[in-house]
Amino acid sequence: MDSLVNLGATRGFGVPGESYLAVLDAMVDHQDRFELTLCRQEGGAAYMAAAWGKLTGEPGLCFVTRGPGATNATVGVHTAMQDSVPMILFIGQVGSSIKGREAFQEVDYEAFFGPLAKWAVQIDDAARVPEIIRRAWSVALSGRPGPVVVALPENMLVATSEVAPAKAVNIPEPAPTSANMAALSKMVEAAVRPVLLIGGTRWREESARRIEAFAEATNIPVVAAFRFHDIIDNDSPAYAGDAGVGMNAYMKALLRESDLIIALNIRFGESTTDGYQLFDAPQMAARLVHSHSSDDEIGKIYAADLPIHAGPNEMASALASLSVGKGEARADWYASARQNYLNSLQAPTQPGDADMGIITAHVQATLPDDAIVTHGAGNFSIWPNKFMQYGRHQRMLGPQSGSMGFGLPAALAAKLHDPSRFVLCFAGDGDFQMNGTELGTALQARIAPVILIINNSSYGTIRMHQEREYPARVSGTEIVNPDYMAIAAAYGFHGERVMRTEEFAAAYDRACAAPNGGIVEIVTSTEAISPRTTISALRAAQKG
Repeated sequence: MDSLVNLGATRGFGVPGESYLAVLDAMVDHQDRFELTLCRQEGGAAYMAAAWGKLTGEPGLCFVTRGPGATNATVGVHTAMQDSVPMILFIGQVGSSIKGREAFQEVDYEAFFGPLAKWAVQIDDAARVPEIIRRAWSVALSGRPGPVVVALPENMLVATSEVAPAKAVNIPEPAPTSANMAALSKMVEAAVRPVLLIGGTRWREESARRIEAFAEATNIPVVAAFRFHDIIDNDSPAYAGDAGVGMNAYMKALLRESDLIIALNIRFGESTTDGYQLFDAPQMAARLVHSHSSDDEIGKIYAADLPIHAGPNEMASALASLSVGKGEARADWYASARQNYLNSLQAPTQPGDADMGIITAHVQATLPDDAIVTHGAGNFSIWPNKFMQYGRHQRMLGPQSGSMGFGLPAALAAKLHDPSRFVLCFAGDGDFQMNGTELGTALQARIAPVILIINNSSYGTIRMHQEREYPARVSGTEIVNPDYMAIAAAYGFHGERVMRTEEFAAAYDRACAAPNGGIVEIVTSTEAISPRTTISALRAAQKG
């Protein structure tokens, strides 16, 4: 605990366990500098840590017990890895003297988490605690940020050592060379249809402004990788939307027709590349500039014409000083990309009495300038992803891994980070029930987000695929829901159920004003399976 506090840790998330009682005891001596948020299940705690890492750029810390506690937390580790988020999971472990005997709740964490995390390690010698804790912190932050797992045997935790605790570390960010930027300048000057593709974590505020300024000055559209909408101001005339799941047709065309792709801090995931169908591998048709903090990411899938080992902030700084022309020849390309994005924000009329298109527009219009929006996974998340814009000081926290149940824990982490900011969580009925018990965490920690539960009585994404592949043969996707208003009341939240579009605005206002947080259940039609299609349309397409 001395080492963690010295490194900069101020908060952790966890569920207690007898395997790490000594750490819990040490937290008592650090209450003035470190606070543990008590969670209800390790999966929720790990999600909170992942969200903290994404929001702050510093390692989100999670503390769990051995065996079931550790395996429950796996979902957060996987999410942090796919999102390139710094995180450290601390796991109590059986005593070293009985390791390998399949002791009570014993797991080999280095083997179990090895494929999921950046690094998994066990500390067997108390004298090495400062060394390994410092290294875990550094590994989580360096290169491509990600999760680290540290196992803590019970006997090691009560051993003594005279070694001094770890001190703060400085994580250097690689910078592009002058030769890199000279080559990039020539490529930009020659391009007629360039695109700037950005993503990843640990962007600084000033770096986002530099990206905007560069793109606006050179007529280059900026596209966000999957669920990284909030890096730059979506009101910038350069912003052209996101490349993610459910990719719009205009976005596919923009990326396919580009003659230069400048990819900053992204890992070229499946969602951003439309299932790896947008670009030929390993050599895409467009010229590719790929910069990343980790040289492991450069050339991993697509061969870069100009590979640049540089972090996002150093790269943004270099772009700000790059001397290139306005690019009048690409003015139409630039303007068209922006207009297509603006057109995509218009949702068609939805079937049923509650129209999420109109409701989302109202949320957008009333959202505070510094709001944080969170969501989990499911077709409901298309609304905050495809039909909302994020301003200069707003944030969006959603899982690149497509992991259900992320939204509520993420909202709690965001509210704990800054209680003064408005935090709004979008959740589906299936999504909410994955981690709905974390409302108990909100109750205990006295934090008050606003939660929208979009209830269509279905695992909507799977139902959509089911109707495409096996129309009218419904199996395993219908949900019988609990009384969400009773749940809201049980946890001290203000709760309202909305059955019709016109009921939403007033109910939402009351939820936002509630001192203990609010839940608004929006009952939508299962027929409105996705914003741009219906179950009837999917079935008709199969018949045709």
